[in-house]
Amino acid sequence: MTEILDQYTLTVNSIDVDVTISTDVDRTVPLYEINIQEITENTKLMLNRVREDFINRLDLSELEHDKFEEDDSIQDKFKENISDLVADYFPNADQQTQRTLINYLLQENLGLGRLEILLQDKKMEELVVNNHEEPVRLYHQDHGWVETNVKIDTESRIRHYSTMIGREVNKEITSLKPLLDARLESGDRVNATLQPISSDGNTITIRKFAEDPWTITKFLKIGTIGISASAFIWLAVENELSMLIAGGTGSGKTSMLNVVANFLPPGQRTISIEDTRELQLPKNLHWVPMETREPNPEGKGGVSMLDLVVNSLRMRPDRIVVGEIRRKEEAQTLVEAMLTGHSCYATVHANNAEETITRLTNPPIDIPNKMVSAVDLLLIQNRNRRSGERHTLQVAEVTDEGEANVLLQYDPKKGYMEKVGQFERILSSLELYTGMTKQEIQDDLYRKEIILRWLVDNDIDHIHNVGRVMSRYYTDRVDVEPVS
Repeated sequence: MTEILDQYTLTVNSIDVDVTISTDVDRTVPLYEINIQEITENTKLMLNRVREDFINRLDLSELEHDKFEEDDSIQDKFKENISDLVADYFPNADQQTQRTLINYLLQENLGLGRLEILLQDKKMEELVVNNHEEPVRLYHQDHGWVETNVKIDTESRIRHYSTMIGREVNKEITSLKPLLDARLESGDRVNATLQPISSDGNTITIRKFAEDPWTITKFLKIGTIGISASAFIWLAVENELSMLIAGGTGSGKTSMLNVVANFLPPGQRTISIEDTRELQLPKNLHWVPMETREPNPEGKGGVSMLDLVVNSLRMRPDRIVVGEIRRKEEAQTLVEAMLTGHSCYATVHANNAEETITRLTNPPIDIPNKMVSAVDLLLIQNRNRRSGERHTLQVAEVTDEGEANVLLQYDPKKGYMEKVGQFERILSSLELYTGMTKQEIQDDLYRKEIILRWLVDNDIDHIHNVGRVMSRYYTDRVDVEPVS
């Protein structure tokens, strides 16, 4: 028996597309089906005849392979020729219907074909093509991994799509260079591989750039983190404590880094450094985003993460945000920045607080324990592989000896974080550098909890509106009011 999990409509190039997500007892993952309204099976057969007639008149293969040099003119040429054919085959169709049919043919035959439709779904986080025999798969915000009713007809078509994407960003993917990693102008991140490197077929993986990025309000609404832990993180950011965000792949490290940045004060200069631009900060911040660059085929012109971290220290930063630490030199430079008084925030791959310390103090990063103590806090993100839910698993401080002391931990049975350890360092650091007493710190946390609840109650969840509230908090410290 089939169970409908979700239904909604997308509009792509003036075409309405119905999306149905369903499941049944024989399926291991939900089925994501797209169906273009007003295009029946008979109409599709007629449109295939239109396409075949068009191919006989024009060399479509030349059109496809020369595309992307002058994309608009190619599309105009295609549209001009196809319009006459549609009018011939559908003489009784009104202008609106003819426009829909023309747009359908454009959608199917130019660009990325039906992948373009899937990419327009704002609930889609990741799209993967494994080969031409398997259906295209998506990672859906609400339903996790799903199989679609879309397939790419040939391996050469997948390769063609990869080549098109590469041309768009002035990169090439060939038999001699079978790997492609690129960021499109839209912000989407694309990875592609060619046979025989991927032995079952050519692959494409597209991670969508979040148009509406995660904020603390959204995290609170869906239970990724609780109010008390959020208030504590806010207190730490406000008072310039440095932190690392750790977790496995897909656990929400970058999303949490974006959320932590919600708490940055607007009167300080923030430099962000990433391999591929993913962070989106409130527009009222004094923010300079920077991005690494790969060397050209001759090995020249490359700008590494280390280059940018070193350079950022010459830009009078108050805060430094690094997308991900991978290498010893990057980590050492960032830790040295912390030791010289800069507040730094970064992500690292590790599954829990103890493992994070192990990762930092062993090869390939290999930072001495005493230097690791420059990091004040560790935030550990986790994704439940069965349910797809993401949570902040642990909040830990780093002791003077460079060890992890877990303060708060998520209990999956209870569904919330609870205190599991005693503060050894953070409270004394706050008392030393701010002059606040323990009671004043508690009062400040309580005030922050009130503001966070107010953000949730008033649906202040857009990144720029959250930024405006934070700006007013730092500027005048008066009670906040709804942001229209």
